[in-house]
Amino acid sequence: MRAGSVRISRLMAWTNLCEFSDLKEGQGKYVDVGSFQLAVFLHEGKVFAVDNECPHAGGNLSSGMVMDGCAVCPWHYWAFKLDTGQMHGAPTVKIGAYPTRLEEADGKKLVQAELPG
Repeated sequence: MRAGSVRISRLMAWTNLCEFSDLKEGQGKYVDVGSFQLAVFLHEGKVFAVDNECPHAGGNLSSGMVMDGCAVCPWHYWAFKLDTGQMHGAPTVKIGAYPTRLEEADGKKLVQAELPG
């Protein structure tokens, strides 16, 4: 980097995805927000948000299941760790995984993810 130049990083913004009550343990929910197509999962009481598209053949991860802490693609059973996005058994293959939190607003419990801005 040259002297006097400034590195600009991508800002992250907390974004509402859905209501917590919309989620069912072990099942995915498809959420389209801005330029992101996400699969949101409730697994063992925790909420996870990952990219919805499987890099293998474009399957919708939100239509798959959760097994051993992984979102499993319903097309060819590729499995991605919910917390890191890494493919089970092949960590160099990866999808986006985003931090999540729960926020109370107007009496509702909202699921939010920190997405690149």
